[in-house]
Amino acid sequence: MPTYKLTPRDRAERAGARLLSRLSPRTVRLLAGKPIVRDGQTLDPQIQLVLKALEASSPGPWSGLGADVARREVRRAAMVNALPIPRVASVTDLTIPGPVAPLPARRYDPPGKALPEPRPALVFLHGGGFVFGDLDTHDELCRMLCFHAQVTVIAVDYRLAPEDPFPAAVDDAIAASRWVHENAATLGLDPERIAVGGDSAGGNLAAVVCQQALASGDPLPAFQLLIYPATDRSLPTRSGELFSKGFFLVDEDMAWFTESYAPDVEDVRAAPLRAADLSGLPPAYVTTAGFDPLRDEGELYAEKLAQFGVPVAVRRHDALIHGFANMTAVSRTSHDAVVEMAGALRMGLAAAGAPLPAETR
Repeated sequence: MPTYKLTPRDRAERAGARLLSRLSPRTVRLLAGKPIVRDGQTLDPQIQLVLKALEASSPGPWSGLGADVARREVRRAAMVNALPIPRVASVTDLTIPGPVAPLPARRYDPPGKALPEPRPALVFLHGGGFVFGDLDTHDELCRMLCFHAQVTVIAVDYRLAPEDPFPAAVDDAIAASRWVHENAATLGLDPERIAVGGDSAGGNLAAVVCQQALASGDPLPAFQLLIYPATDRSLPTRSGELFSKGFFLVDEDMAWFTESYAPDVEDVRAAPLRAADLSGLPPAYVTTAGFDPLRDEGELYAEKLAQFGVPVAVRRHDALIHGFANMTAVSRTSHDAVVEMAGALRMGLAAAGAPLPAETR
């Protein structure tokens, strides 16, 4: 994966993003304009300002760009806006054996001298509609989860559609989770405290990994961190109607993702909400965004987990949009939401085994 080099345009955008993050709340409110209120929720002013900037500079829906161009643009935006912080102890690229070819992966180890092995860990699966996203687009998020949860994060780069449609991503995610569990001792990880998680499409894959591990007898993750997960795209929801335009994730792109990845697929591996029985799955933390078309299907999955006796906490961040976990550099509310989910992960893995060490300060 070649290193992206910032252009003059990128540097100007980066400067603008840094400026946005430093503006006073009053200034942000003035620049954002009239508050956006929908479904009894008020959009975060910094996010509102981000959306205005995106509207002014965006080339249009990703679906109109095609997969290759969209991938480059998403990766460019991540490189421009993300900050390589917090400072973790180490970041190491590696490969994991996949069902077809080796899978690129990246290991993040938390700072602090009081981190005895074996350590708790998170297998992280990135979002991007199953069409784009990679290790670099989610680097900042993985650093934050590693630092604030005090766990080793192993991020996995699975195959993407349309070149490799369903079930390629599922097969890769299952293989990666299985490999981490089987090699826990060599990796210095505690096999009893390995979680799986992801955002959006990655949240879908994390839920599917847990369901399939339980069904097949593979090692079951100790915890699942589901960040605005896609759980059944065929299900009509109120949030899907209210937020399909103007809030980053638009209906044209959602339709493109579905068509590229799993058109006309009636399979729980594509839509984990359709599973008939969720009993026996690991505890879960499900976080959603108020202004997200995927909000309701994520919360419905949390409700269904609870119905089958799975310990689950669901947290809706009313003022945020889909993708907020990748907007921490420009939105204080998004930053705080990611720190909160890291805390949930930390506590979830602590409950699965020995207490975690004191948080690095």
